[in-house]
Amino acid sequence: MSQPLLSIIIPTHNRPHLIAHAVQSALEQTMDDLEVIVVDDASREPIDLPSHPRLRTIRLSQPHGGAGTRNVGLEAALGRWVTFLDDDDRLLPHMAAVSLEALSQTTLPAPVAVISGLEKVNSQGQVLETRLPPPQRLCGAHFSLEELEPGKSYNTKQTLVVEREVLHKIGGWDSSFRSRVHSELFLRLNPACSIIGLPIVTYQLYTHEGERVSRNPILRQESFLQLVRKYESLFKAHPKMFAQLVYDHAFISYKIGQKRAAFFNLCWAMQIDPFYIFPRIASRFYRSGLKKLSGAYKI
Repeated sequence: MSQPLLSIIIPTHNRPHLIAHAVQSALEQTMDDLEVIVVDDASREPIDLPSHPRLRTIRLSQPHGGAGTRNVGLEAALGRWVTFLDDDDRLLPHMAAVSLEALSQTTLPAPVAVISGLEKVNSQGQVLETRLPPPQRLCGAHFSLEELEPGKSYNTKQTLVVEREVLHKIGGWDSSFRSRVHSELFLRLNPACSIIGLPIVTYQLYTHEGERVSRNPILRQESFLQLVRKYESLFKAHPKMFAQLVYDHAFISYKIGQKRAAFFNLCWAMQIDPFYIFPRIASRFYRSGLKKLSGAYKI
């Protein structure tokens, strides 16, 4: 295979019923100058995909975890640019083209990476939520710790397109993390690379009943604390957004049934910046009360 412009890397583990759809979405991009690399992280049964001239498969005999598997794909990649696709998600057909077009048109000094919007979609194809990224974070900023523009979200990191050599220079993915791998990567990436955000949805994150690392209750708590310990001084230098991060973690913990962890993290967020967090708690309770009231009276 000649050197492609873009490498799409798909780590997979024990998801034979989902991986084919992810691969198909990568191969059906509107541009052809790309390769797709599937890294099978020691699945119980080897994956069986139809052959394609732009598709390569790497099977690992021992589990490497999500970050380690991504690093294997990164080492094998031939493209100048790389992006990563989870095996239970899909790319929209224009993802590669609009991302690379934005990178070719930017006037920011290199290196520059790009992210775009994503939508959460259920098994029936219904869009449950749409997230759009902030417009830009210049080199030297700290992604997710800078104050966020209204209506924007930091949670579109899966859409990253970045130069392969930039990832090599910052050390690739931190394989000691089993969850929060994108959050950890971006805290090292943004100080070394500007990140531009496109107000275009390019990625579909599928909700399903199967296992997801992000929903594993033990990994969620362990990896969150690991992230805070690794970047403790950085978080302390951004108390408002650190408090927001802990508050969001508390809310998600509550949603997945970890009420004790939710209470602990809510108290932690209040301790970090009570004047920022308390109005958010009050607003959430107010909205919740209005929703229950409207339901009771069928408003």
